[in-house]
Amino acid sequence: MSRQPLVIALTAALGALALVPVVHADPQSMREERARREAELGKGKVAAKTEAKAPAYPNATRQSPDAKASPKAIKLLQAMQERYEKDDWAGVIAKAEEVAAMPAASAYDKAFAYSMAGNAAASMDDQTKAAEYFAKAIATNGLDNDSHFAVMYNLVATYYQEGKFADALQALDRFLAETKSDKPEHLSLKAGILANLDRNEEAAAIYRQLLAQKPDDKRILMNAVATLQAAEKFDEANALLGDAYKRGMLTEPRELRALYVGYMNAGKWADAQKVIEDGVAKGILQPGPDLARDYQVLAQTAYANDNMPLAIEMYRRAAPMAADGEAYLNLAKVLDYAGKKAEAKEAAKQALAKGVKKPEDAKRILAR
Repeated sequence: MSRQPLVIALTAALGALALVPVVHADPQSMREERARREAELGKGKVAAKTEAKAPAYPNATRQSPDAKASPKAIKLLQAMQERYEKDDWAGVIAKAEEVAAMPAASAYDKAFAYSMAGNAAASMDDQTKAAEYFAKAIATNGLDNDSHFAVMYNLVATYYQEGKFADALQALDRFLAETKSDKPEHLSLKAGILANLDRNEEAAAIYRQLLAQKPDDKRILMNAVATLQAAEKFDEANALLGDAYKRGMLTEPRELRALYVGYMNAGKWADAQKVIEDGVAKGILQPGPDLARDYQVLAQTAYANDNMPLAIEMYRRAAPMAADGEAYLNLAKVLDYAGKKAEAKEAAKQALAKGVKKPEDAKRILAR
């Protein structure tokens, strides 16, 4: 039995990252716009009254244009809206193309039509076409700031969903530069994109920044840990997890395992054992092959350090929950080495019963 400790390499997945949803056009705002336009054209008795809203991006560098629909486009915009409300996505796109082709259409008309077409294409799960329409809406530059930046963010999300992370990053950088946004959801998305581009140190730096603002946000924490590990900054990852553990934040098996496997890889065996035992005592860690494997790592390390009692104890814990009989066989070898012949033979029998790669090793112990 080798005295070299096993090392389990942990790769924490970025599964916690969620794609931001595409922000669809608000039908209520469309109805308000239609009523306002109809009133101006003499087709409505009372102009729509809307409450003034604070801008979503007050520090934006873009000057918000005077977004107005042209009289000649209002009927097509109304028809497009009716199709949108009926989930007639193909009809929305057809009307949007009509608006875009009108010589008299304003920049607002075209930008709004393109944005609606992008939402319709996204609803049809045609992300490539959605991205094309969103890009056209942005290039037309006719929407007010809030709508313009919502479309820009939709473009980022669409690229992300398509796996076009370089394009997503370019679009998001423009969004951040023009909005001057420092909202956590925007920075978190950038970190996720950077991680998908294997720019893990940059991603980790953003997650650390976000974690400083929200120290109790476990999702940010685990993403920070994952990117630090991917960047091979294991000590920093362990430090973050260790601090979270002391504050009682690690409450799921994968979270505890991220910590104690990190300790194992760093050679901090006593710390790893403490975390495991604490997790088992609290019922967070349940018996199973993964826990059995981790106990075996502790057992083999104890054996390599000539700590036979601890090695025996760890193998005893691992063997019943292991997927095969290898833990029982190692237990038999350690017991035999420690002079506990009868116990060694019993463990060898258990090893054969569960199945091992080299049954002759167990049979040799039984034959003594």
